[in-house]
Amino acid sequence: MSSEDDRSSERASHQGTGHTSHDRSGKASDPGLGTYVRFGLMILTSSVVMYIVMYLNTYSIDHVFWSWTRFFMTMMSAATMTVVMLTFMLGMYRNRMVNAVIVVGAVVVFGAGLALVRTQATVGDVAWMRAMIPHHSIAILTSERAHLEDPRVRELADSIIEAQRKEIEEMKAYIKELE
Repeated sequence: MSSEDDRSSERASHQGTGHTSHDRSGKASDPGLGTYVRFGLMILTSSVVMYIVMYLNTYSIDHVFWSWTRFFMTMMSAATMTVVMLTFMLGMYRNRMVNAVIVVGAVVVFGAGLALVRTQATVGDVAWMRAMIPHHSIAILTSERAHLEDPRVRELADSIIEAQRKEIEEMKAYIKELE
């Protein structure tokens, strides 16, 4: 096989793997768009994991409901993570046009997430209660498990636990009625 065939074969084997390939002159060239697809899948997977991790501090699994507010926060986190990771890995992602589109897209996603979380424009009765139940559950967890020594603080924590449990049950009943 000729050296031309060797270079062509090497280019094909590295296409989309994140490795730098070489053009006919032997100069380093941009890896294929496959690396960008992999980057996108990495961001998407990380975003799903981030959303799930936000529920690990709920008191009970039956307090876990879909939350648009948490989704909007995930959008903002993913957008931020996208820009940070792309910046640190610019050596792997050299297509300036694609990078610019990614950064602009991340800014738009961040802005949309921020606007939605601040306005709660898409959150109605049931969605609000589904978001509040995990929030109240966190209050139960932290109030119950904190190492509180002052009797006044313990009394406050116990009253929070009682109130949050009552409100969670009330919200669950309303959700059943409204759905």
